[in-house]
Amino acid sequence: MVSYRILLLSLLLAWSGYALGQQQTTSPLPQTGKVKSLFLTPATVYEGDTIPYVKLPTVYIFKPLKFKNKRQQKQYNKLVRDVKKVLPIANEVKRAIIETYLVLQTMPTEKQRRQHLKAVEKSVKEQYTPIMKKLTFSQGKLLIKLVDRQTHSTGYELVKAFLGPFKAGFYQAFAALFGASLKKHYDAEGEDALVERVILLVESGQL
Repeated sequence: MVSYRILLLSLLLAWSGYALGQQQTTSPLPQTGKVKSLFLTPATVYEGDTIPYVKLPTVYIFKPLKFKNKRQQKQYNKLVRDVKKVLPIANEVKRAIIETYLVLQTMPTEKQRRQHLKAVEKSVKEQYTPIMKKLTFSQGKLLIKLVDRQTHSTGYELVKAFLGPFKAGFYQAFAALFGASLKKHYDAEGEDALVERVILLVESGQL
């Protein structure tokens, strides 16, 4: 299992951490000295009037699942838990890839880009090793697929783009030893249809 965690970590070798924060604006009330929290709301102009614009979340309605037995229901419950644990990591990968790519575009020389990727590699190892140690084998395989879903690129393609074909080939061969593949695509309408259903429900807050 440790070897497989090393494989999963290879997916993230080109990516640095990326943190997002939410800001809250405060404004003192006149004459009272009290502080009131103000939350900015998007607005739109309709027939000359400015009105608040709130985008409601999408609500998904699926045909109820019918489980043949308790074992099948238990497998589904496990899938829900795995998606909730792995999906945030895949989203983080997507944000980190975008940030890393943009930073590399600002560097004029290949030497500077290589140095930056080495620094990123060190940062990723420090940040993601504790996370990867907590993943099971099935969660690791799910992560490989969700990276493809979120980035529209397989793990193999991403490693090749950032670290070169040699490392991509090495990690792919390493994955094959454990019955996995970095070239695996996410199939939302095929074998991953149930996973897609769970993801949509999780993202909409229905699960």
